[in-house]
Amino acid sequence: MNFVDLFAGASGMSEGFIRAGFNPIAHIEMNEEACFTIKTRAAYHYLKSKNKLEIYYSYIRGKISREEFYKNIPNEILDSIINVEIDDNSIKEIFRKINKKNQKINLIIGGPPCQAYSLLGRFQENIENDPRNKLYIQYGRFLKEFNPKAFVFENVPGILSANKGQHFKNLKAYFRKLGYEVYHEMLDASDYGVVQARKRIIIVGWKKESDFGFPDFDKVKKKYTVNEAFEDLPELKPGEGYQYMNYKELKNSNLEKFELRNGIDFLTQHISRPHNERDLAIYKTAIQKWNNEKIRLKYPDLPEELKTHKNESSFIDRFKVVNGTGVSHTVVAHIAKDGHYYIHPDEEQCRSISVREAARLQSFPDDFYFEGSRSAAFKQIGNAVPPLMAYAIAKKMKELL
Repeated sequence: MNFVDLFAGASGMSEGFIRAGFNPIAHIEMNEEACFTIKTRAAYHYLKSKNKLEIYYSYIRGKISREEFYKNIPNEILDSIINVEIDDNSIKEIFRKINKKNQKINLIIGGPPCQAYSLLGRFQENIENDPRNKLYIQYGRFLKEFNPKAFVFENVPGILSANKGQHFKNLKAYFRKLGYEVYHEMLDASDYGVVQARKRIIIVGWKKESDFGFPDFDKVKKKYTVNEAFEDLPELKPGEGYQYMNYKELKNSNLEKFELRNGIDFLTQHISRPHNERDLAIYKTAIQKWNNEKIRLKYPDLPEELKTHKNESSFIDRFKVVNGTGVSHTVVAHIAKDGHYYIHPDEEQCRSISVREAARLQSFPDDFYFEGSRSAAFKQIGNAVPPLMAYAIAKKMKELL
């Protein structure tokens, strides 16, 4: 079962499909750091298949350089990650590279960048002319070229209402014109083992001769909590963290059941941001308010000495504590800019969440390594499709295909 991942990001969607037994033929992604992340993960999967994971562990511990590490991986695997923006100028060359592999493509997956449809995006001027709105046409060109039996397209709920719903109508009509029956539903990642309320539109298309409608993806029966997901991670102070460190002794069955703890005996990228004294005082107030009263801190409620601006009517909930006793609110790419919206629920730690904690909220396994700076890692995590949600989709797609 071969697939191509378009607009692949850090390959969270792909991770779920690989786990379900699909084989990636190519990943296409425009962000260079995300491409290195995909290459490093592809190297992990290759070394795992050869029983040589020690090489991978040496690399993520910082014992060998990336250049040295990649020397252990066949070029055809590294070259299958194509670092380019998908547009009219690049698409023929992308097709040439994929066709060179001479492999039948059974499935295409991916979600074009969705900022244009997000709630914030809708306030920008001239949204109808945003080139990102037309990326589904580039997606369709891959369907035309490779003629897979099915495709899975992921996006934010705002895609349904962009341009008063006309945009989504055009998208569905276009995919139907290419010979696919098209179905969509809104899924919530927390139904699939992800400790995060993350609603996304999933569009599934089938060739008319193999039309299964919208699949019934298996949901988990019991959700677990953020506190359980963080239970075995060492406590950190603001600005503290290590490239790799040991777990606390504790681990629970959910971490193993959902394969977040998956055999690796050390932890990487548990790194937190530094914060100034004012932010820490705000965080402490926000944590106490949430943990004791289940009330979200609003900016106007802050003592005068902690306020930094006069605007008390917009973005008043910019300080938000992650719900330790339930699932988190949605992790988005803005986490790369500051941590105010993702404050750790433990008052003793009083900081925003670490890179590894954000990865756990998105259901990335602990041996998944993000390339680039701390901010680059946060951005990749915030933009990703949660691997556990992708796995639920992939299992059912494989069964039907």
